[in-house]
Amino acid sequence: MKILIVEDEALLAATLKQLVELNPLYEVTAIAEDLTEAMAAVEANAPELALVDLQLANGSSGFAVAARLHALGIACLFTTGNAPGFPVPDLALGCLRKPFETDDLTRALKEAEDILRGRQKIVRHPRLPEQLQLYTPGAQPAANEEEWVPGVRRRTSLWARVRRLVRHPSSFRSATVA
Repeated sequence: MKILIVEDEALLAATLKQLVELNPLYEVTAIAEDLTEAMAAVEANAPELALVDLQLANGSSGFAVAARLHALGIACLFTTGNAPGFPVPDLALGCLRKPFETDDLTRALKEAEDILRGRQKIVRHPRLPEQLQLYTPGAQPAANEEEWVPGVRRRTSLWARVRRLVRHPSSFRSATVA
């Protein structure tokens, strides 16, 4: 899979390139610092996926890069320290928050590749890296989709009542003198 890296910090971009190319199935087509370099890199060698930082050099925004790449049919995965507070599935597959481990990057690239290739998951509840948030529907189970359980009236446990008796003996009827 061909990957474009859009990152303005040169050392981080070089490290990211080395980490991506640890897998022989992935090839980094180019490293770009801003929107104009990213568009030139796409014209020279079109990637299938772009790893895009949101805060770029020369006043460029990762959102602008992602929008232009999306218009060209190139999927994006945000790699940023300041993740957007809301999902943007129209622009990216997801967001990998910095700092991340090598394993996090490997799993993120695998998930992105599976989404791009249309591979179905056999695992019912995938365990994604903590730093990865996918925006595509069905990619990860929603936290709020719990099975409905009828409400149970909460009662104070025996242990809690004993602790309360030890701490505040006057709160019980038998402890007060009539």
